[in-house]
Amino acid sequence: MDYTLVIENAPETVPGGTGILLLHPSTGETDRIDTDFLGADTDHFLVVSTRTTAREVEQKLEYYEVDESKATILDTLSVERGYTRRPTDSVRYVSSADDLDGIVAQVRRFLEGHDGRLRVTVDSVTEMAYYADEQRAMAAVEEVLALLDEHDAVGLFHLAPEVHDEDVVEQFRELFDGVIELAGDGTVTSRF
Repeated sequence: MDYTLVIENAPETVPGGTGILLLHPSTGETDRIDTDFLGADTDHFLVVSTRTTAREVEQKLEYYEVDESKATILDTLSVERGYTRRPTDSVRYVSSADDLDGIVAQVRRFLEGHDGRLRVTVDSVTEMAYYADEQRAMAAVEEVLALLDEHDAVGLFHLAPEVHDEDVVEQFRELFDGVIELAGDGTVTSRF
């Protein structure tokens, strides 16, 4: 199954099982790319949020007019921060952003529980590495990529390269089928 990409300077479609790394400045405006990715030919999508709460993700989806009825949000911050949390069919929680096993388990649950065209975004791998460590984050990313392949889904993974050593960024690059780079001036380039 092929998936449409509505991202400038990227291929028009990618096959199921494709993992895409989004390299961006730590202050970069990634919402447009993220929501363009989620909004195209999708039956269901999962947002793994290690950077913002479920409420903030919902606000972003609403602002960019992405169909929220297709969304499942995995909030990794609210429990640790002591915010009120009410798990629903569309919002799930893990105890903290360093609960990488819990995150992978929730991705598996989402993919096994939905049919059709499935997309996953991880915003962000940099935060996962911050809360856990880079090697554990890399191992979790590899597990999620294997799940995407197994379920013919596609994924977009955010990484802020200036936060990591160059060799670590290269190790992450090697895991992915495609790399999209967002420059500070908003220019988008890609390599697939």
